[in-house]
Amino acid sequence: MEIVGLGFFLEDLTPGRKFRSVSRTITEPDLVNYINATGLLEVLFTNTEFLKSGSAVKGRLVPGMMAYALIEGILTQSVMQGTGLAFLGMEVKIENPVFVGDTIHAEVEVLEARPSKSRPGTGIVRTRNQVVKHDGTVALTYTPVRLVKSRSGIEGSSF
Repeated sequence: MEIVGLGFFLEDLTPGRKFRSVSRTITEPDLVNYINATGLLEVLFTNTEFLKSGSAVKGRLVPGMMAYALIEGILTQSVMQGTGLAFLGMEVKIENPVFVGDTIHAEVEVLEARPSKSRPGTGIVRTRNQVVKHDGTVALTYTPVRLVKSRSGIEGSSF
């Protein structure tokens, strides 16, 4: 029986392919939970009075890596579920601030996809992922490299 909700296989991720994720609004509880989970007790994220008077950036600022983490969660559920095997690295550039109340989505372009030389049934995929705010502003760009399953590698899988 077919299983729905699985991610893309290597063969689905051809260079040049582009897609967009669903959107998500960042809430105050999201920020508080992220700060508490990471121990990121920097005044930029914990002191609203400092934001009003001592910060160059005004507004309820969200750590750039929190926006990244939220987008990775969306992409894991929709693109990599059961097919993503390993995160191998990335480059990241924070381009604009993200604030509580911003709605973000990912715009993804496949840059490279090739079979793995050392692991049969898998492939290496590199994408350019942009975290885009509801007003069209790019908040951050990152280029993850991942190990993913190929269709030939699904035998014996237990999704």
